[in-house]
Amino acid sequence: MTSPVVTRFAPSPTGFLHIGGGRTALFNWLYAKKTGGKMLLRIEDTDRERSTEPAIAAILDGLKWLGLDWDDAVTYQFARAARHAEVARRMLAEGKAYYCYASPQELDEMRTAQRQAGLPVRYDGRWRDRAPGDTPPGVAPVIRLKAPQSGRTVIQDAVQGEVVVENAQLDDMILLRADGTPTYMLAVVVDDQDMGVTHVIRGDDHLNNAFRQLQIIRAMDWPEPVYAHIPLIHGADGAKLSKRHGALGVDAYRDMGFLPAALRNYLLRLGWGHGDDEIISTEQAIEWFDLAGVGRSPSRFDTVKLTNLNAHYLRAMPDAELLPLVLPRVEAKAGVIDAAGRQRIERGLDGVKQRSRTLVELADNLLFYARGGAPSTADAKAGAVLTGEAKALLAKLSIALEGEIDWREKQMEEAVRRFADSQGVKLGQVAQPLRVALTGSTVSPGIFEVLSVLGPDETRTRLQAASA
Repeated sequence: MTSPVVTRFAPSPTGFLHIGGGRTALFNWLYAKKTGGKMLLRIEDTDRERSTEPAIAAILDGLKWLGLDWDDAVTYQFARAARHAEVARRMLAEGKAYYCYASPQELDEMRTAQRQAGLPVRYDGRWRDRAPGDTPPGVAPVIRLKAPQSGRTVIQDAVQGEVVVENAQLDDMILLRADGTPTYMLAVVVDDQDMGVTHVIRGDDHLNNAFRQLQIIRAMDWPEPVYAHIPLIHGADGAKLSKRHGALGVDAYRDMGFLPAALRNYLLRLGWGHGDDEIISTEQAIEWFDLAGVGRSPSRFDTVKLTNLNAHYLRAMPDAELLPLVLPRVEAKAGVIDAAGRQRIERGLDGVKQRSRTLVELADNLLFYARGGAPSTADAKAGAVLTGEAKALLAKLSIALEGEIDWREKQMEEAVRRFADSQGVKLGQVAQPLRVALTGSTVSPGIFEVLSVLGPDETRTRLQAASA
């Protein structure tokens, strides 16, 4: 009987949940969902100087916002230090590890000599086969793995294929430091074993670690996980991803107005594909995802593509779901919105979202509905539209619209067209000044839609202010 799939996401809480970590979490989550398994969360907080509570909170918050839920309680690696040390001592008792009494000065001299000789810098095994009676007094030893010195370590990686390293290239790494604290390599292996992890899906910057970790696993005769090392994300220019490319925390993308579903879709397509499909719902992603679809080449992060994808999700989102996401952003700029303003936003939301790419843009584009009275003019270009001639037309239009009873969009278009004909001018000579008067901008949803949403009273107020 095959064991159920257990994946894990194991970030270090030394900063925010960055975009690469978000993609790793997503791939682990999708594979667990696809196979009916579990995704566990482990916080690797053994670096006590750099691990912080705010960073832990940011990681948990980022995962929740992305919609990536984990199973069972969060595991904190530092709290398991005694268990890690227990395994190191067991390996010592079984002859699979040994005490090393080499001093820091000795090791520095060893490395210097290796560099001068043009040799690889690694521990030379000087305490590997020493007799216990040789131990120097008053020196606290480390515990090192007695690693195989010949042969090869082979990994059948689900993404990278077969990857091989000669064991002669690997030294006897430290498992337990002189102060009794476990190393990262040991802690990861013990935690994965105790958590029942069957698939280790992570960035390919951990591939070299896998060879060392696998030696511990084999020394302990534990089940070997399936490894899947995902290529890293690069910038659009092919260089290593940095802040200038958009290597920000997931929380930054939330602040910039991206939707979780859009970011999930985009991260999924960074290194994984399903034919030519670009728009992939979460349900489809769970159904289609497999490790074989992950490419071996680095993917390129492109903020423009992400923004365009987000625009699609924004347009497709039902207004009832979108409204609570955008209202706080509108209120942050417009202040408290009265009942009339909220009603205008609700009625005009669908038209405005068609012209917005992010929640930030959407909130900005809704401001003219949120605030009553004359809108602030967006820029000099908009202000230049309101010439003396245009103001005179608007004053006449305000009077002409007084008699209109039906303010639906189609009827408003007919009314404005009749007015333009009566004045002997083209529709554009009326429509653009009207747009600026009602919205404060030269760009907006259809002007007849805007008239319908504002209604007679608000339209009159704005036209009178603009034509004064």
